[in-house]
Amino acid sequence: MNYTYSPGWTTAVREVIIGATPDEGGTRRISYRIGGEQDLPFIGSSGHKPLIAFEICDDPAIWPEVVRCACTKLIDRPADWAAYADTVLRADLIRINLTSTKRRNFSDFDGVIKTVKSILAATSLPLLIEGSADLEIDSEVYQRCGEAGQGERLVLGTAEAARYRSVAAAAIAYGHCVIAQSPIDVNLAKQLNILLREAGVADDRIIIDPYTGALGYGFEYTYSTMERIRFAALKGDMDLAMPLISAPSDSLTVKEVRESVYSHEAAIAWEVATSVAAALAGAVILVVRHPGSVPPLKEAIDTLWTEKEGV
Repeated sequence: MNYTYSPGWTTAVREVIIGATPDEGGTRRISYRIGGEQDLPFIGSSGHKPLIAFEICDDPAIWPEVVRCACTKLIDRPADWAAYADTVLRADLIRINLTSTKRRNFSDFDGVIKTVKSILAATSLPLLIEGSADLEIDSEVYQRCGEAGQGERLVLGTAEAARYRSVAAAAIAYGHCVIAQSPIDVNLAKQLNILLREAGVADDRIIIDPYTGALGYGFEYTYSTMERIRFAALKGDMDLAMPLISAPSDSLTVKEVRESVYSHEAAIAWEVATSVAAALAGAVILVVRHPGSVPPLKEAIDTLWTEKEGV
């Protein structure tokens, strides 16, 4: 018996461009077009191959111990760390988590901007920037980061329902993109996108982060939410028709990693397994922190997408 696959999708996921080359007004050596999927992953059109972002920080005190041990020589030198992720790990993107802004009584805004500028100079990959969870601090941080990276089409985030205006304002003023994060809930993800749009952020500048629970600690809810977001988008809900990002950083703090005799192997296995599953659910940006996670994740993504395209 012959079957015809006919899901009845009516729309495609919007495309978002991140990074800007000299021809596009920036200094990055490459820019990426993400999104554009017209179907579920590995059914019909597969869309763009997922990108791997390596995440670094500017204050390692709160960074996972397993990563601090793996990046000992670079942990206090964000610019060199970024260059390593670019030239040695061959990551597609760099994400700088400004952990220094999470300290009590933080006020060193000049130091943060100096760090961001040094990273932009050390690598020509597109840059994602994560700030503090403090509304007042973020307002200043994103304004300054947005100005420092004007023309580079940075990705600023995360914006949440309780603190999205400062991220949105910086993105609008300086031409950047925004990561919209909600707590594993389709309706909340949709509402945040509406709020960002009402604040003036263009639809093609929004990337959805449904929040990624660690594998074995709630990731199944994340996977289901990502699928439902994709279903809604393909059925015509334009408030959810944005690309997805997944950052399984909680995987490095679970008991199985912290207490493992083989902590590095466990960390890599947890990050890679979570990231691959997120890609299969529709994520087009995968953020990892352990340097050992990048090579096997790149191999897995290359293999999956090569087989999908029949190469």
